[in-house]
Amino acid sequence: MRAGKKHKKRWEVEYVGSYPGHEGAPNDGKPLVAIIGRSNVGKSSFINCLCGMRELARTSAKPGKTQTLNYYLVNQAFYLVDMPGYGYAGVSKTTRANWADWSKNFILNAPMLVCLMILTDSNLPPQDSDVQFINWCGEQQVPLVLIRTKTDKSKDVNINTLEKEFKNKLLETWEELPVMYRHSSITKEGTDALRLAVETMLK
Repeated sequence: MRAGKKHKKRWEVEYVGSYPGHEGAPNDGKPLVAIIGRSNVGKSSFINCLCGMRELARTSAKPGKTQTLNYYLVNQAFYLVDMPGYGYAGVSKTTRANWADWSKNFILNAPMLVCLMILTDSNLPPQDSDVQFINWCGEQQVPLVLIRTKTDKSKDVNINTLEKEFKNKLLETWEELPVMYRHSSITKEGTDALRLAVETMLK
């Protein structure tokens, strides 16, 4: 596919179910692409945009609403898994710690996981919770891509400056940075590229 050409094929997506963990979740050998990020990073909007369905994932004014693994079957070929967010200050430290441990347990015990999409807010300086989680994934050799969300909220110069800060922070521990994309659920920036990237990973 030549650079600049749009990926026009729409995904066929259906909601499968929500699960508290591996138990009861689909286990039919299909690959998994999981999505995670801070609880106010715009995860539901990202999923809806990526899948081309406005109300597939429920958006909420109250961050931290997702507390289960939400499975979506895409093109009858793979599962998109919406994971609970991390770093939300509106819940107790104990709850945040439990969510973090639970999420890490899922990631480490999901043999069909081909990619973990980690969403970070492009309008904020590097967040400790993001950096710590990304570093942990690197230590565990989790296959991942980084996605800078909400790029429509700031001017390009600010997005570029904050992204450079983010990369420099990661380079304190990473020798080579993971692949990074920019995305906006409003302008659809990055959507086609991400769909193509996911399909390429699955081949």
